[in-house]
Amino acid sequence: MTREENEKRLEHLKGIVRRLPDKPGSYQFYDEDHTIIYVGKAKSLKNRVASYFHAEVDRFKTKVLVSKIFDISYTVVNTEEDALLLENSLIKKYNPRYNVLLKDGKTYPSICVTNEFFPRIFKTRTINKKWGTYFGPYAHVGAMYEILNLIKELYHPRTCRQPITKEGVETGKYKVCLDYHIKKCMGPCVGRQGIEDYKKNITQAREILKGNTRQVLKELKEEMLQLSEELRFEEAEEVKRKYLALDGFVSKSEVVSHTINNVDVFTITSDEKMAFINYLHVSNGSINQSFTIEYKKKLNETDEELLQLGIVELRERFKSDSKEIILEKEVDIELEGVKFTIPKLGDKKKLLDLSIMNGKQYKVDRLKQAEKLNPEQRQTRLMKELQDKLHLPKLPYQIECFDNSNISGTDAVASCVVFKAMKPSKKDYKRFNIKTVVGPDDYASMKEVVSRRYRRMLDEEQPLPDLIIADGGKGQMEVIREVIQNELNLDIPIAGLAKDDRHRTNELLYGFPPLKVALKIDSELFHVLTQIQDEVHRFAIEFHRNKRSKRALHSELDDIKGIGPKTRDELLKGLKTVRAIREANLETLSGLIGAAKAKIIYDHFHRQTDN
Repeated sequence: MTREENEKRLEHLKGIVRRLPDKPGSYQFYDEDHTIIYVGKAKSLKNRVASYFHAEVDRFKTKVLVSKIFDISYTVVNTEEDALLLENSLIKKYNPRYNVLLKDGKTYPSICVTNEFFPRIFKTRTINKKWGTYFGPYAHVGAMYEILNLIKELYHPRTCRQPITKEGVETGKYKVCLDYHIKKCMGPCVGRQGIEDYKKNITQAREILKGNTRQVLKELKEEMLQLSEELRFEEAEEVKRKYLALDGFVSKSEVVSHTINNVDVFTITSDEKMAFINYLHVSNGSINQSFTIEYKKKLNETDEELLQLGIVELRERFKSDSKEIILEKEVDIELEGVKFTIPKLGDKKKLLDLSIMNGKQYKVDRLKQAEKLNPEQRQTRLMKELQDKLHLPKLPYQIECFDNSNISGTDAVASCVVFKAMKPSKKDYKRFNIKTVVGPDDYASMKEVVSRRYRRMLDEEQPLPDLIIADGGKGQMEVIREVIQNELNLDIPIAGLAKDDRHRTNELLYGFPPLKVALKIDSELFHVLTQIQDEVHRFAIEFHRNKRSKRALHSELDDIKGIGPKTRDELLKGLKTVRAIREANLETLSGLIGAAKAKIIYDHFHRQTDN
């Protein structure tokens, strides 16, 4: 597009803006092909749409959107609530490119109560309102099965799929199935359970599905007392069984006072790219609906804007008629006949906290699911978290950790493990024999190894690590710092993992003087850091053990003049141990390695014995 064409486009759009009414409504932006690319709502169409074309608009994504607009249309409505509803409807219909994306691909199950002569009650993921009434959807499938099992225990609704009619029952057309014999069905198809009794059970089941459990309990109690007065004790006992079962369910499912009835709760949890809106519906103190929707941000939408959209979407989806909505903070939205509450204490605050917790947990679950499909996402998140905790100048992609191992100064060794993107890079691991230190001096050994490691990396122009971790506390960190900063004049961040008096890693140290970094010991990042520490410890001990084993064998056989590695291996293969070789007679040795070499071995050990 030429400059003249762009100016002509903007002048056309500003002409439309000047004609917009100062009334609530929904506006639509179109691209060059007259496809809707954005839908919005406003209290004042004129002011809101004009704001997109102000010179001081500094958001990059908004500028990109404006550059794609070639036409504008709008719809005037009576109230802001109507504008919200219309915006929500148009977004779902046209799925515009620059609107937030509602990510809700999962089909959650619902419970269906059919419209049949003897209604059935079952779970389904297919909604066809011609066949019955639907309750849900249930985001928590366990809760749905709990309710279904309760209804089956209380009322024994039929499970067979055959179409049953009143005439068929009266003429004896049907036969009972296995469910009747195992007492899971009362046999309404053959008249063993009356039509009125079956339908009364279904009515009560509907009330439970609606969340009106207190009302059902009240009815059952009244029925139980009435039957007792009429001396119908067996029937009263059956009603009592239902009452106790339902009361037990209510006591487990009720989260707040049953005086809180028909209330909606909404909270939002968001980050730079996504927003998660949790919805709870509370009836008689029990949560009978919990659902979280996910929005993918497109134009840096605020939490308030997304929450407005989510409230309308979820209330419409679940056909909520609640007259009270509980929120975390004020939102500039008005719904006819609806009161907005921001609780600070009490049962309503408990509900709000529960909704916040559900939203955060959903976010964590989605993150884990995404990281399972793309492991690099998890590694980047952990590196970013460590960078933020330590205020590092860049992501700690390459981390190196050192450890020493010796027994009273003998066979002293050290090891260095390398982690790249929070995963061990075993091909880069290094082992070191301590050369300049005599005796058990861990600090001097660490100083030698760190100096050798990074002098060589500098000489070979290898990439230096982004972070060094000392397997120890302040002392080890100071030794590494002296080498890195004072001797080599390098600027590599240094951290330390310190242990408590029970030799368990309990804190992360950083800086000089070293300070404790706030990090939960049960966090994922702390587990990765202790994994690095465990790995360097394992690697050092393995190297030390191998060195000791080789020294033990070397001192006994490899110093015998005239005996090479091949002869040594033949002897060990045949006699297993050095002790057995020492005690063997000349004939046994000759059978393994020949007479000449056998005499050398025999003379060596027996000369030692004589001496």
